[in-house]
Amino acid sequence: MSHARVTRVLIAAASISGLLAMAACSSGTTPSASGSAAGDCAAYAQYGDLTGKTISVFTSIASDAEAKPHTDSYKPFEKCTGATIKYEGSRDFEAQLPVRLKAGNAPDIAYIPQPGLLSTLVKDNPGKVFPAGDLASKNVDTYYDPAWKTYGSVDGKFYAVPVGANVKSFVWYSPSAFADKGYQVPQTWDEMIALSDKIVADNPSGDVKPWCAGIESGTATGWPATDWVEDVMLRVNGTDVYDQWVDHTIPFNDPKVVTAIDKVGSILKNDKYVNGGLGDVKSIATTSFTEAGLPVADGKCYMHRQASFYQANWDKGTTVGETGDVWAFYFPSMSADSKPVLGGGEFAAAFSDKPEVQAFQAFLASPEWSNAKADATPNGGWLSANKKLDVNKLVKPVDKLSYQILTDPKATFRFDGSDLMPSAVGAGSFWKQMTNWIALNKSSQEVADAIEKSWPAK
Repeated sequence: MSHARVTRVLIAAASISGLLAMAACSSGTTPSASGSAAGDCAAYAQYGDLTGKTISVFTSIASDAEAKPHTDSYKPFEKCTGATIKYEGSRDFEAQLPVRLKAGNAPDIAYIPQPGLLSTLVKDNPGKVFPAGDLASKNVDTYYDPAWKTYGSVDGKFYAVPVGANVKSFVWYSPSAFADKGYQVPQTWDEMIALSDKIVADNPSGDVKPWCAGIESGTATGWPATDWVEDVMLRVNGTDVYDQWVDHTIPFNDPKVVTAIDKVGSILKNDKYVNGGLGDVKSIATTSFTEAGLPVADGKCYMHRQASFYQANWDKGTTVGETGDVWAFYFPSMSADSKPVLGGGEFAAAFSDKPEVQAFQAFLASPEWSNAKADATPNGGWLSANKKLDVNKLVKPVDKLSYQILTDPKATFRFDGSDLMPSAVGAGSFWKQMTNWIALNKSSQEVADAIEKSWPAK
């Protein structure tokens, strides 16, 4: 399912000036947007002539195969401005970047996977993370929902542009299994619970369950359970309370938070509902998140809540699509009139204020880069929230569905809460205590109290 790039054909009648213009673009000469060169490179004229300039980019994507879509997406910028992008990936990215910052050996640009890490870098390294330039800021204002600028900001100052997105508010299911039983995709939370009860009633032996789940993820065990809580927090309490919870305006053990955890428990800690094909409630703690949804395709469970990126975990040969072996529906809200969306993403921050670095950061926030990145990702699995991304360039159906949800005017997007919290909580006690909630059957109040005690003092 590779995406076919558009091939431009030069006909014999093409003028010599047009040919020269295209050659100028290919050689790295910045064409004038007002002249005959106003073709592929017209949008790049704003960045100026950057011939001889090198911009270093550092990310967590280390393998050549995974890095290629990124390096390929930079080629139009290189060809049209004359700049050279030097790419470096490391699996130890999050450990190395702070060390390099303190040692004065920072890259020009780095892809930051969590807003919480961005905040830490800014606060721990005064003056070493540079605010985004005017052009980058304008691009984000123009092409993104305002929430994305907020997530790239620290203490009201804008630093990092969004470069990737994912949607977490999905439930995976088998369209054929639903059709065989006459089940309908639920549109509200109550309909989803009613469907779960119907599945229980239709399978009195208990061999098939409504839900399957798994939260094991090595040193990150527990994070899928935090996603459940975040999604339900949005649905039960709304965006204002969610924001207050994430920034600790209300404590982690506030009754509203405990209520949300309990509501998650009405599914994940319900022996009648889980864990189809995998075991009992406690098996959720030891089941790898990569394998947790597979019983959907095996007919052992009917639903699995997981993000858009779970599409990469289905067994080879599984068709993902509306009429395929597996598909996904929007994790329903309390009413059909509201559409909160939980998601995540990456951001590009700058550690230099050189003009070429500011130009490249602005490019990463432009429609030109988002569309070039989609073209350079023929196997799919990548998404941008840029409003001018051509959805037809997205290869995989789930990517297209995710983009439609992200850009739906009725949708209210919020970033993964654990990624916004201090790392001691978001990637520490929250993960650990939600694991204890399952494995040790700790109460919602107990885990909320423990997480609240771990919150760093200001």
